[in-house]
Amino acid sequence: MDKKKINVKDFLINNGIIMLLVIMVAYVSITKDNFFSFNNMKGIALNCAPRFIIAFGVSGCLITRGTDLSAGRCVGLSACIAGTLLQDPNFAGRFWPNLPDLPVVLVLLICVAVCCIFGLINGMVISFLSVPAFIGTLGMQLIVYGVVQVYTKNVPLGGFRKDFVNVGTGALFKTANFPGIPYLFIIAAIVGLIMWFVYNMTRHGKYMYAIGGNESAAEVSGVNVKKTKIIIYVTATALYALAGFLLAAKTAGASNNMGQGYELEAIAACTIGGVSVNGGVGKISGVIVGVLVFELLKSTLQFLGVDPNYQYILQGVVIVVAIALDIRKYIVKK
Repeated sequence: MDKKKINVKDFLINNGIIMLLVIMVAYVSITKDNFFSFNNMKGIALNCAPRFIIAFGVSGCLITRGTDLSAGRCVGLSACIAGTLLQDPNFAGRFWPNLPDLPVVLVLLICVAVCCIFGLINGMVISFLSVPAFIGTLGMQLIVYGVVQVYTKNVPLGGFRKDFVNVGTGALFKTANFPGIPYLFIIAAIVGLIMWFVYNMTRHGKYMYAIGGNESAAEVSGVNVKKTKIIIYVTATALYALAGFLLAAKTAGASNNMGQGYELEAIAACTIGGVSVNGGVGKISGVIVGVLVFELLKSTLQFLGVDPNYQYILQGVVIVVAIALDIRKYIVKK
């Protein structure tokens, strides 16, 4: 009986955030008629799609006992690069007036390539210089933000081409009677499947979990720890670039502040979904659940009429509590 009581207690503590959200969602759904409306659920799904991709990138860093605080700024960098290269030729405030129309896919590849340079630097600094990931990526966060400001000259970007905006707002199989499946959702699902395969079916995935579990033991057993970490951070920035590209298309605008704070949301979503900041533990399915929980939390707060300033406070509390609970699990196991 004592063990059962302890297990119930641990379950309530470890899943407290999710259970609190379930209660909030139940209350809002009863008191607000349009919470489960199609438009609101569609809005939540579209907001989740790019955040899934960001969280997938962050999860690999966390599993290897690292982190990436430059994620949000890389998202903003990608959005701004895409925004400057995919403006309508007839837009009066065009950033590059004489630039010919570039293929959307080519611009995406440019965004990914540029962001991967910063991911490569992150990986090399962490691997070869033994700089803690927290410090290394915090420095990179400031560097990337500075690069964005220098590149855009702090000018908000708009006037995007229709084919670019359609990537973020369009849908597949759309008819008069069927709203279709949003491209954002399809892209996020494909990325999720690829990352699931990498984490569970490849040698790289096994190496990643081995490093997170015990880096010294992994190195002794023949794992190239430095190379694996570099691949993880480069892959992460490639995902941030894709997410930033999609966010710019979705909002039809970009600025140097786009993506600010997204890395903290991603870390919180990962820990809520079972990815441990202590390394070696985490699943793609858990990341998806964590992102959904965090987005539902924000939506319920909006429906409850909570002041936006207080929403930031509550979101910050959730981030701290989620990580504290994760660390508690590790301490209990020891």
